[in-house]
Amino acid sequence: MPHRFDCRLHPVCSAGFLVAGMIALSAAPMAAQTARTAPLNAGSTTAASALLPDRTARLDAWVNDLVARREIPGAVVMIVRNGEVAYHKAFGVRDLGTKEPLRTDDIFRIASQTKAITSLAVMMLWEEGRFQLDDPIARYIPAFESPTVLTTFNPADSSYETRAARGRITIRQLLTHTSGLDYADIGSNEFQSVYGKVGLTAFGRAGSTLEQDINLLGGLPLKHDPGERFTYGLSIDVLGHLVEVLSGMSFDQFLRTRILDPLGMQDTWFELPADRAARLVALHQPDDNGVLQAVHQQQSMFDPDYPAHAVTYFSGGAGLSSTTADYARFLQLFLNGGELDGVRLLGRKTVELMLTNQVGTLQPAFGLGFALETPVNDSRSPVSLGTFSWGGAFNTTYWADPEEQLIALIFTNTFGARVGLGDPFRVFVYSALR
Repeated sequence: MPHRFDCRLHPVCSAGFLVAGMIALSAAPMAAQTARTAPLNAGSTTAASALLPDRTARLDAWVNDLVARREIPGAVVMIVRNGEVAYHKAFGVRDLGTKEPLRTDDIFRIASQTKAITSLAVMMLWEEGRFQLDDPIARYIPAFESPTVLTTFNPADSSYETRAARGRITIRQLLTHTSGLDYADIGSNEFQSVYGKVGLTAFGRAGSTLEQDINLLGGLPLKHDPGERFTYGLSIDVLGHLVEVLSGMSFDQFLRTRILDPLGMQDTWFELPADRAARLVALHQPDDNGVLQAVHQQQSMFDPDYPAHAVTYFSGGAGLSSTTADYARFLQLFLNGGELDGVRLLGRKTVELMLTNQVGTLQPAFGLGFALETPVNDSRSPVSLGTFSWGGAFNTTYWADPEEQLIALIFTNTFGARVGLGDPFRVFVYSALR
């Protein structure tokens, strides 16, 4: 039987920095393939010269070595500098079972990278005057009117006691993961039980909707008082339903018409159209012997092929699949101050607000949708102050650096494995800059 993914071992769920991993596969490294499509401006001589060739060769060698040592099935890596593609390559295979080579336009489950797109949707409605950031969410979703906090929990029968919360959850607290909501399936043991007892999952129940599950969530206790600390959880799923309430549209329809189509993100979906399903990479995890395998059968948490099947629960926190090219376009919107290719989705000052630390001394430093590089944590990595980042539980990671006008992404799709990608990737990219 496959190992169960434990998010407590995954830094995205505990500290906000993706250092996911993998163990073993059975394919030799594939030759890197050049990009067939570009997300922004086609890679030019100027863009390519933004990187040192001998240093990008080190990046190539690192990814190829991960494939050769059977630690990932493959990866797509993209670097954008000054709005132009400087590097875009695919390594390894899409599926260890078929050995089909990975392509640069293949589609990956981006999991928690969905959260930043949901945050953009929320802030677009904020600019329209639909709400204020410190409004209580209960004003728009009444199920959260009387929040409680878990005080005791009995693991023997999952019974628990609560007290009234010291305050109501605000929209700002949802955006910054300080609401007190935990995660189903991958959160603390107590809340895996509390949520599991009523059927809530991280990806939604079969046939459920945001409205159904978020209203159910509103009647359950919080892990702590709102605003007290950072707890990675279902907050952004709640905001997905808020978008539905305020816009009168289903969440997937809002994203499609207001964000994804205007930005030209034609490969980003909750449910993949039939003509894109063949480009979905397989999800991989280690078997009992630690050997990485493609998985296509139902897991305890979800169907691993969920993007190619009917979707009714549009998870604002984890549900989208995308390409490196599409997600680079999304990040470039923020580097450009809210506009891309003549399409403006946000005002410049709103972008500045989203990229300002909202959580004081709490860690990780977090804005309205992204983890942030601040003076407090800047000594830990080569990224510039003001860099914004996050990743996904299936081993995708990204950052965007306003000072360097740099976007970097590395996507693979594995879970339950432990090789860190984020930190080494930063070193390889920054050491290759001219």
